[in-house]
Amino acid sequence: MDVPKSHSNGISDDTASPRPRVYADGIYDLFHFGHAGSLEQAKKLFPNTYLLVGCCSDEITHKYKGKTVMTEDERYESLRHCKWVDEVIPDAPWVITQEFLDKHKIDYVAHDSLPYADASGAGRDVYEFVKAAGKFKETQRTDGISTSDIIMRIVKDYNQYVMRNLDRGYSRKDLGVSYVKEKRLRVNMRLKKLQEKVKEQQEKVGEKIQTVAMHRNEWVENADRWVAGFLEMFEEGCHKMGTAIRDRIQERLRGQQSRDSTYLQNGKEDDDDDDEEYYDDDDDEQYYDDGEYYYDEEDKRDGKE
Repeated sequence: MDVPKSHSNGISDDTASPRPRVYADGIYDLFHFGHAGSLEQAKKLFPNTYLLVGCCSDEITHKYKGKTVMTEDERYESLRHCKWVDEVIPDAPWVITQEFLDKHKIDYVAHDSLPYADASGAGRDVYEFVKAAGKFKETQRTDGISTSDIIMRIVKDYNQYVMRNLDRGYSRKDLGVSYVKEKRLRVNMRLKKLQEKVKEQQEKVGEKIQTVAMHRNEWVENADRWVAGFLEMFEEGCHKMGTAIRDRIQERLRGQQSRDSTYLQNGKEDDDDDDEEYYDDDDDEQYYDDGEYYYDEEDKRDGKE
């Protein structure tokens, strides 16, 4: 048989037909993007892959793996709506046999490499036969998503989902909930809603307090600026007033000094006048005249003698 040497994901292997037929199987409960991702990998193993997907029935799944959320018909239909799937094989076997491979003309089986226990109870891998025959192609699981994880989320928040469906019109009998549990759940939900409203109001009050505090800080800053400006203006005004008062005082002092100087100068001139009057005293002249007169008399007397 001819072997295609190039594939979209880098895998090269033999094919039994011009269009290789690849088989993938599983439960596909609560079909999610992790399932779709594994089927995409299987589809892209070869350039022109024909992908067949087998899905186990409820009976065999409940027997070997456990209860499913979706029925087998719902799981089959979910697979038919996946764009990577070319054909769905309902009621797929738990363990793949050569007879099953021949019936559906399967060239390869694609699955992740984790071992899955077969129906014998001996703990053997269900894909042991395919791996031994060299017809196994490994795909990778998607981290962070699985059917078990989704169920765990629902179980963890069970009460919330019960109340969710009660609020949407389901009865407690539909949900398998007792009368007492229903009432307790409703009371708890009312309390929770009340707590949420209280918290919401607290947040609003907190926002208002924060806004008031912000405006208060702004007002304080503005008040500080106003006071600083007023003090600066007041200081400047006081300085100008003090300068004006000082100038007035100095001006008056200079005027007073000028008047005092003038007064002193005038007083000195008055003293000089007094001195002149003293020397021009009439008594002195009279005395002089008397002397002169007296001198004249003596002269006369001397002349007479």
